[in-house]
Amino acid sequence: MIPAAFEYYRPKDMDGVLSLLREHGDDARVMAGGHSLIPMMKLRMAEVPHLIDLQDVGGLSGIDIDGDSIRIGAMVTQADLIDHAALAKAAPILREAALQIADPQVRYMGTVGGNVANGDPGNDMPGLMQCLDASFTVVGPEGAREIAARDFYEAAYMTAREDDEVLTAVTIPLPSGGHAYEKQKRKIGDYATAAAAVQIVKDGDTCASAAIAMTNLSDTPVFSEAAGAALVGTGVDDAALKAAVAAMLGDIDPSEDNRGPVAFKKHVAGVILRRAIERAWSRA
Repeated sequence: MIPAAFEYYRPKDMDGVLSLLREHGDDARVMAGGHSLIPMMKLRMAEVPHLIDLQDVGGLSGIDIDGDSIRIGAMVTQADLIDHAALAKAAPILREAALQIADPQVRYMGTVGGNVANGDPGNDMPGLMQCLDASFTVVGPEGAREIAARDFYEAAYMTAREDDEVLTAVTIPLPSGGHAYEKQKRKIGDYATAAAAVQIVKDGDTCASAAIAMTNLSDTPVFSEAAGAALVGTGVDDAALKAAVAAMLGDIDPSEDNRGPVAFKKHVAGVILRRAIERAWSRA
């Protein structure tokens, strides 16, 4: 299909972006890579009279790693995550997850900022960022502010970002321990039927801490604090794995769709989470 008519803007700096947002209000939308917004416009699921492209805005494409954290600009692509050697060493789960997103053509254009900002419950990065305790920098008329990934998602396509704010960066505490991102999908390029991001820190033969987040199993990504707590203090044996899966199943709320009925999705979620925990534990 063909989208409704719209005005296209390509400002050179963030001041220009914010000025356009002030001028056009609810009729304006910001676009990063465009892989979520453009299909919705073509299907007439979103009408955007004024489209603001971030491609020429400077300062949004860097990856910076210091002793405590990783800062990823909103316009960094999934391909950039995959190809960045220092990032793969510091946080290999980012590369592991990015390689499971869609296909190479999408990964060369799809951005981290777009993936986390639009609130699509099927996107991979939101749950991963919750697992890693990331924070998002948004810039608006009142300046910049930080929003924790675990507080960012309110409902499907609804987030804590105001309409006149732009997500400019993602900051992640330097990960420690073992990590894994596991995903089940029907075919290459599809959203997950279920996906799990897991981070585990080991103390000897015991789990000292664990963070678990699930993707596409509710109208928002699900950070399951109870599932992580079920592993702490255990040797991540079969009983602990069953307790973590049971806790996670109590936190998700999947809906029946063309990926399967609710019972099937819950089964897949349990299988995927168990795999992710076992892999993260083996790497811790």
